[in-house]
Amino acid sequence: MEIKKISPNLSVSDQIKLTDFNALKSQGFRSIINVRPDNEEDVQVSSKEIKAMADEMGFDYVHIPVVSGNVTDENVKAFKGNLDEMMGPVLSFCRTGTRAVTLWALCEAGHLSTSAILNTANEAGYDIGSLADRLDQAIVVDAKTGKQESKLDNTHVYDVVIVGAGAGGLAAAGSLLKRDSNLDIAIIEPRDTHYYQPGWTLVGGGVFSRNQTKRPMKSLMPKNVKWIKAAVAGFRPEANSVVIEGGEQIKYEALVVSPGLKLDWDKIKGLRETLGRNGVTSNYRFDLASYTWELVKSLKGGKALFTQPPMPIKCAGAPQKAMYLSCDYWKRKGKLEDIDVHFHTAGGVLFGVKDYVPALEKYIERYDAKTHFLENLVAIDGEAKKATFSVTDADGNVKEEVQSFDMIHVCPPQTAHDFVKSSPIANDDGWVEVNNETLQHVRYGNIFGLGDGISAPNAKTAAAVRKQAPVVAHNVISLLNNKQSAAVYEGYGSCPLTVEKGKVVLAEFGYGGVLQPTMPKWIIDGTKATGLAWFLKEKLMPTLYFDLMFRGYEWLAKPEILTHSPILHEVDKACDFEDTAKRA
Repeated sequence: MEIKKISPNLSVSDQIKLTDFNALKSQGFRSIINVRPDNEEDVQVSSKEIKAMADEMGFDYVHIPVVSGNVTDENVKAFKGNLDEMMGPVLSFCRTGTRAVTLWALCEAGHLSTSAILNTANEAGYDIGSLADRLDQAIVVDAKTGKQESKLDNTHVYDVVIVGAGAGGLAAAGSLLKRDSNLDIAIIEPRDTHYYQPGWTLVGGGVFSRNQTKRPMKSLMPKNVKWIKAAVAGFRPEANSVVIEGGEQIKYEALVVSPGLKLDWDKIKGLRETLGRNGVTSNYRFDLASYTWELVKSLKGGKALFTQPPMPIKCAGAPQKAMYLSCDYWKRKGKLEDIDVHFHTAGGVLFGVKDYVPALEKYIERYDAKTHFLENLVAIDGEAKKATFSVTDADGNVKEEVQSFDMIHVCPPQTAHDFVKSSPIANDDGWVEVNNETLQHVRYGNIFGLGDGISAPNAKTAAAVRKQAPVVAHNVISLLNNKQSAAVYEGYGSCPLTVEKGKVVLAEFGYGGVLQPTMPKWIIDGTKATGLAWFLKEKLMPTLYFDLMFRGYEWLAKPEILTHSPILHEVDKACDFEDTAKRA
């Protein structure tokens, strides 16, 4: 929680936690206005929980859920009414504080000059300059009718705007700047912390501490880019702009979209309420991976379940990685024979690329784990320690079965983010719709995508981003400079399957399951478990991720370049590039 004072009676902050209340009390705050809707992200404290704590601690509390990017007149009116009535000083918060500042600014329009409002926001660390027209309009209209009207415009046009500072966004920025250090780039990202998610498997296996998998976002942002610390609310490709949570528009010549994906915990009934307790865990969340390790160490016997939902998911091998590392620990400690291990997957095979299955089956046999195919977790009762699965038989008939557990590791269902799904750049399934080879949008020629949130049928892994970022960077530069040169992505993805502590099956493959090994077979045979592959996973890959990929060093990731095949700028030709590339 970082508190910024806006006026004598109002301060704003990012999301607060229940443990922040004593500090807020000691700083003299008496009222809280929460302007963030519930369930915007996984670890968000609910309004119900905050209200209960506020009541207990003697705070006035009100919840005004403001949809990111859509600050309405009704929102402004409600904010002003409560701010005027509540006992001060008041703290208002949202994901980053941007919506709270925006509401305050719109409340003050007509009372303070636009320059005074913008300067106050800037001094607090919030750039809401693109609200200037709306603030000016509010002043004019307020004098005549008492009603505010919105008029959004941002005069600055960036060469490139990047949505998201996860692996994809930062890698794309690094590769772009390596090619042209003078590019005017903005990165839109609300988070203060960047997480190395491939490391969470090792946290759950007791190899990494969770703090090894996070770094301050500020330390990873390229120095010569503009960091717009806000969440994206929507896209306006016809106007070449992105709408952020306060309603401001950010304009671009080219857009790179790397939004990641959404972990849909609520799709499994009862799961969210029991996560992190009752033996229910998941390596798919930073705060839960260490709980996985606690459960593994403390389990003496009983039944351990590991689940995998329908595709697509990020890192398709991660659910079984958790099982292998747990079983390896139990075997080393002499506990495995007392633990009944089950792997329930909604899919019909152990792994989607058959070349790696024999090596994995040896470990299934070694750990005496029972595999259950076409079984999808649909509900969980943590208190009763019961998991309900939807089971499909060979004839396609579906029934529900309930299994007891002492420990369960859950991989949540995964989908595109809501702000992407509802946008014109999404396909019918909600993913950013790109050409599989050029990663250029199929309808909007100056938009490109990479990472977990795109429609390309590659494995959703950080290793895929390593190959995608140079392709996107090259093609963006070609677009901006009108060059007839295009880079091609062949669907590379990698899944280092940690089958035991000290050994990894290094699965590397592209579109159609075609093997794409980085190293010769005599160095690393990816179809077998090797110690060298473990060394790469534990020691080399974090360095490759942070120190090379994000800085534009494309080690073993140079893309194929087609020098006589242009990126087709026209919308109706963007879809035809794949055939053009094949003919070249």
